[in-house]
Amino acid sequence: MLDTTPLTRAVDHFADRLRAAPQSRLQRGAAAEALGLARELARRAQLLEDPSAEPREMPDAGMFAAADQITVAGHDLALVLRDEAELAEAVALVEEAQKRAGV
Repeated sequence: MLDTTPLTRAVDHFADRLRAAPQSRLQRGAAAEALGLARELARRAQLLEDPSAEPREMPDAGMFAAADQITVAGHDLALVLRDEAELAEAVALVEEAQKRAGV
């Protein structure tokens, strides 16, 4: 079984940083970056689970929900990853998004 701890740790760290960020930082783009990441992680999870289905887009639940959205999407993706390459790519996505978010 694939150890997806690096992904869940990265997602949880980013989510914790978002929760600790001031509202002004969220408004300046951190929440939008997190939502974009959550949508991408959810899209990847859906495609791995059912490649023939059209992925559904995660809704925008507001800037204060962004941390929860990346947590849910990241943990969902971790459950369906198949190999180390997919894991490494997902971790890189999270780390890059966190850098762009500035948190």
